[in-house]
Amino acid sequence: MTRSIFDAWHLPGVEPDRLATLEIGQLTCRYPEPTPELIGASVQVLRESGRALRERPVAELVRAIDGAAARLADPADPLRVEAGQRVGAATGYSDAMTRLVLDRMAADWRADPLQRLLAAELGDPGVLDGFRPAADGTDGRRTRAYGPALAFQVFAGNVPGVAVTSLVRALLVKAPSLGKLASGQPVLPVLFARALESVDPEAARALAITYWPGGSEDAEWRAVEAADTVVVYGGEEAVAAYRDRAAGRRLVVHGPRFSVGLIAADALRDDLPTLARDVAQAVATFDQHGCVSPHAIWVEETPGATAADFAEALADALAETESELPRGRVSTAEASAIQQERAAAELKGHAAGASGTRVLTGQGTRWTVVYDPEPALRPSCLNRFVRVHPIPDLADAVDLLAPAGGQLQSVALAGGRDTRDRLAHRLATLGATRITTFQHLPWPPPDWHHDGQEPIRELVRWVDLET
Repeated sequence: MTRSIFDAWHLPGVEPDRLATLEIGQLTCRYPEPTPELIGASVQVLRESGRALRERPVAELVRAIDGAAARLADPADPLRVEAGQRVGAATGYSDAMTRLVLDRMAADWRADPLQRLLAAELGDPGVLDGFRPAADGTDGRRTRAYGPALAFQVFAGNVPGVAVTSLVRALLVKAPSLGKLASGQPVLPVLFARALESVDPEAARALAITYWPGGSEDAEWRAVEAADTVVVYGGEEAVAAYRDRAAGRRLVVHGPRFSVGLIAADALRDDLPTLARDVAQAVATFDQHGCVSPHAIWVEETPGATAADFAEALADALAETESELPRGRVSTAEASAIQQERAAAELKGHAAGASGTRVLTGQGTRWTVVYDPEPALRPSCLNRFVRVHPIPDLADAVDLLAPAGGQLQSVALAGGRDTRDRLAHRLATLGATRITTFQHLPWPPPDWHHDGQEPIRELVRWVDLET
């Protein structure tokens, strides 16, 4: 496959002096060398643009974002065509996976979902435009919501589109953003900014996004110093580093998270093939690299329907999914990790005999289902590698998740008609922030409480005007 070149930056009003390159998958990305001068010039443009942004009605900004999203949603639009090519080249996703991700992500950036998000969190989105009567309205007090004067956003590289969603949230509260792109996902935020520029150049000037490598301390310091709000997506080390750097500023953190699945006995009895297909789709989406991707499934067994039966059905479903939604490229290291995990599971199975672990695999390393009678949580090596554990009672699975509860994000729960609320309460107590179905697991609604927070409200500060 021929490598293509992509300019991984959108810096309105700033002309980079020197460019460096980064190899990502089949993509060669060019980016400006990060210097305090480059960041300083971008900050100056953002401050000017931010003042103009704050004077615009939020409804105008929703229309602008919707127009940009419409371009990325239209298969015939040249920008959407480029997004398909570039995202696939960078991530290694198959063409089918790239189309699915772009379609579902762009749908969340359209006007109706954005308006629902604003209404869900703010009640009256007009509080972003002016002082509005307070909720009780009894004392004549009015209130208004203000977004950051400047947000510095640090993005992670696991799923395309998450960075765009974060930029959209900032635009909705009229905050200009300086975004640091992740090495694994530098494409979609830049193309979104270009789409926004084509429909609303003024709004696009409130975005400055570029890649720069970790360790660029001078640039990092300048960016953090300029911002009043710092938004960080990433692993534990990145989050810890910015907690220190952002002292005295509002810090919004989306740290490392993972998801799992629970299947109650009644769901196992109802429609096993459909259930297996839903689980296979959840495992396959994002090639299992999303925070919402399930690492393991616990199955509450019942007479005539066992976890082993489900593991077989899931293997069949993953084989079918592979033909419809092929897995993308994996690195040599990723392929090696899959083979090592398979070998360890097979060795464990041989030692235990007929009642032990079983390994079901697709062609090459395409997909793996490990039936493991030991119920302890073990994180997946990803790329469609999932463990299935039998368990007599789903309440026991909740206990097994307790040590990792602080990083638990979504739990897909199938069945459990009589115990669903009780299980959800226990999972929430552990730290889970979303209990859903396998069908919806990969695609949270735009107005979900991201990591247990309200993503719009956590960006704004409130001002009361009293009479």
